[in-house]
Amino acid sequence: MMLIPAHHFRDIERKPEYLQPEKCIPPPHPGPVGTMWFIRDGCGIACAIVTWFLVLYAEFVVLFVMLIPSRDYVYSVINGIVFNLLAFLALASHCRAMLTDPGAVPKGNATKEFIESLQLKPGQVVYKCPKCCSIKPDRAHHCSVCKRCIRKMDHHCPWVNNCVGENNQKYFVLFTMYIALISLHALIMVGFHFLHCFEEDWTTYGMTREETTEALLSPHEKEQALKVSSSECSSFSPPTTVILLILLCFEGLLFLIFTSVMFGTQVHSICTDETGIERLKRKHQPREHRGSWKTVKETFGGNFSLNWFNPFSRPCQPESPSNKDLVRRAASLSDIDNTETTEEQSEETKDEDSVEVIDE
Repeated sequence: MMLIPAHHFRDIERKPEYLQPEKCIPPPHPGPVGTMWFIRDGCGIACAIVTWFLVLYAEFVVLFVMLIPSRDYVYSVINGIVFNLLAFLALASHCRAMLTDPGAVPKGNATKEFIESLQLKPGQVVYKCPKCCSIKPDRAHHCSVCKRCIRKMDHHCPWVNNCVGENNQKYFVLFTMYIALISLHALIMVGFHFLHCFEEDWTTYGMTREETTEALLSPHEKEQALKVSSSECSSFSPPTTVILLILLCFEGLLFLIFTSVMFGTQVHSICTDETGIERLKRKHQPREHRGSWKTVKETFGGNFSLNWFNPFSRPCQPESPSNKDLVRRAASLSDIDNTETTEEQSEETKDEDSVEVIDE
């Protein structure tokens, strides 16, 4: 067993035990196909719960503070349907992103027997992750939270308590898009609500006794007018209503900015076919160049249709990686530091019985 020269940006483990595939023990009982994916991470679970709580808080304020008390039924029905539909799609996308396998590489398959079965030829290498003891296909990265290598991993997002990878990037993009839309919708409704109540209703609620007397209303009429004006804006008192709306406004503005940036970043990554990790590390690994439109169609599931925006439709499922996908040629790795190559290593690579394993 030998090492080829190291990649400039790879943190290659030099400990001998990491280079021994016989140390890898595959799982005794692999999980059945279709098993639900869920990461048991305390921080991620807390962030996911907070996400649902914030969406439900916005739902409460929009319905019980702004829409239900309104006497404009057409306005309430239209905005209620739109907001609830967007909220449902956002939470559905969140669940799909959280409970979908992002593209985990089989764990513990870097055994001596499996590597021998690949029948490596001179100039061919396999990359092994020393942390989860799996043979890594191209563009796979190890996540320290999921404790797995993820194919085409972009990043680990605590808000969805999962990695964003090959199989769930569509759901994450839809989640950020729908959260941005409901945040914008809520901000617009808050703005109209403030204008309507301050100019018409809450001014009546704050009239002095002398002003109401000048209005030539009977006590019963004045009492009814105050009840109608205050209930028309909210079921709560004006101070409570203002506090609830300010909190919703702050939440909507914060999430609008955050999710819009995330949405734009993800769309850029899909169009350029470069993950966030690859962009940060500048790992331009040799691979087949594909057009941006083809990458977009693969991510969202075929040609453009309404299913692109449906969190219940799956993206184009990639073909199951074969043994050939796990083997790479050393000569194709242009970033390898050839200055460290010696003639002795060149002679050894010609040995058909040699097994080349690189920890990555």
